[in-house]
Amino acid sequence: MSSILTNVGAMAALQTLNATNKALTTTQNRISSGMRVESAKDNSSSWSIATTMRGDVSGFKAIADNLALSESTVSVAREASETVSDLLTQIKSKVVLANSDSVDTSKIQDDIDQLVDQITNVVGSAQFNGVNLVDSAGSVDFLASLDRSGATVTVSNITFNEQDLRTAAGGGLAAITSIDVTTAAGAAAAVATIETAVGVAVDAAASFGAVQGRVSIQRDFVSAMADAMTAGVGSLVDANMEEEAARLTALQTQQQLGIQGLSIANAAPQNILALFR
Repeated sequence: MSSILTNVGAMAALQTLNATNKALTTTQNRISSGMRVESAKDNSSSWSIATTMRGDVSGFKAIADNLALSESTVSVAREASETVSDLLTQIKSKVVLANSDSVDTSKIQDDIDQLVDQITNVVGSAQFNGVNLVDSAGSVDFLASLDRSGATVTVSNITFNEQDLRTAAGGGLAAITSIDVTTAAGAAAAVATIETAVGVAVDAAASFGAVQGRVSIQRDFVSAMADAMTAGVGSLVDANMEEEAARLTALQTQQQLGIQGLSIANAAPQNILALFR
């Protein structure tokens, strides 16, 4: 039955064209934004996961930056420890020399005093960003990672001990300030004193070297984690541009065909006029 009041064909063609136009708009938005899931209405579960992961990525990047700062702090302390070790080695050679009866021990003592003062200066200036790891005997925590278990997020730290290389009273190298090689007894006693001090400095440098290596490894790991999570977020929400380009071409063709179909359906009532001629 044909009707001039109800054009079923035109309604069907219009519904098809509207669906094509809607899909075309979605595809065009994906191409322009580069995202398959741009908001929660597109895919609530993927959007929720991606948003949480983006927050974690931001946290990992901040931790990586902090680890780089921490690595520099430890590097300064290690350099200072190695410098102190070298200076103590020089003092050791002079102490050993002072045990000879054929040298001027007063001049050797002057050299030793200068080297001790230099150690004091090195230890005092071995700071980075206001942190000095060789002038006290406490412990330090460096932010190392962000740990997630379900909805619970915690942070983990790298903890290590500072190394006290101060020459002041109570410091780890305070004994070297009492070295006196101007007497035979003093020169003999100084050998054991400087040997102990060298051991303290060497242990400090080794400790800082190990910590620096660990911090460097952790920084590389955290950076890799951030990159992997970023890739994971992309797989959840990024649009496949090749796929979207193919879909766009197909939908544009469907749109043109839909317009033609609607035009044909709208022309159908005109054919009824031929019955009244």
